[in-house]
Amino acid sequence: MTLKKSSRAGLLALAFGILLGLFLSVATYDASYAQAQAPAAAAAPPAPAAPPPACANDPDPKKAVLEKCTPNSGDTAWMLTSVALVLMMTIPGLGLFYGGMVRKKNVGDTVMTSFAVTCLVTIVYAVITYSLAFTPGSAFIGGTSRAFLQGILSDISTGIGTPNGLAVTIPESVYLCFQMTFAIITPALIAGAFAERMKFSAMLWFIGLWAILVYAPIAHWVWGADGFMSNGNSDAAFKVLDFAGGTVVHINAGVAGLMCAICLGKRKDMGPPHNMVLTFIGASLL
Repeated sequence: MTLKKSSRAGLLALAFGILLGLFLSVATYDASYAQAQAPAAAAAPPAPAAPPPACANDPDPKKAVLEKCTPNSGDTAWMLTSVALVLMMTIPGLGLFYGGMVRKKNVGDTVMTSFAVTCLVTIVYAVITYSLAFTPGSAFIGGTSRAFLQGILSDISTGIGTPNGLAVTIPESVYLCFQMTFAIITPALIAGAFAERMKFSAMLWFIGLWAILVYAPIAHWVWGADGFMSNGNSDAAFKVLDFAGGTVVHINAGVAGLMCAICLGKRKDMGPPHNMVLTFIGASLL
């Protein structure tokens, strides 16, 4: 009882500290911004300079990668914040979420599974998954022009980069990191279907192959510039507006988890495969 009370008090103190920190940071930012803007308002406004061109070449989304583009600082800052938020949904969010659904002795294994999936998918994504998902190829799979992240340019000193054609106002390095967080959390969601029931080495082989053979093509279908379901493809047979990953992440992970549970069969100690329900609940909540 004492432990529970102290844990609750600790969580309340942590939440209060976070809210207080956010409040102080916003107040400080507003004050400093007002002080910096006061002299500028008194002085005569200078003649506005001509804005640099957004991109020097054709902004057609099917080009997938543009050149000599000036990124927008506000868009870039918000996307970096989004990268951190989505990554926190996997570690620690998803690890602790699934850890509460298993027996006490397997909590550490479940949390470590989410961490290991994050490490593995990050490497696989940089090697080939990003290129197969977000570079032009066919309507079903992308190319290899960005394998091992080759050809990506983000020159901070001059503000010049090569953004993806689907996000022309942010550097491609930021765009690939944002998409990488979805590539991480999708296979991590599947882990709820085989929690306590698969060897760690077998899990790593399965997740690595699944990220290449399943996730990359489906991401290209919906989010690729020339995918056959992409909203940015004018030649698409039918267009899917999937901004939050409903198709690429949740349906994809839910179906994969269901197939895993069916292939593993029913548990001897707990009857039918109950983890199917847990997987769909987890996917729905996240």
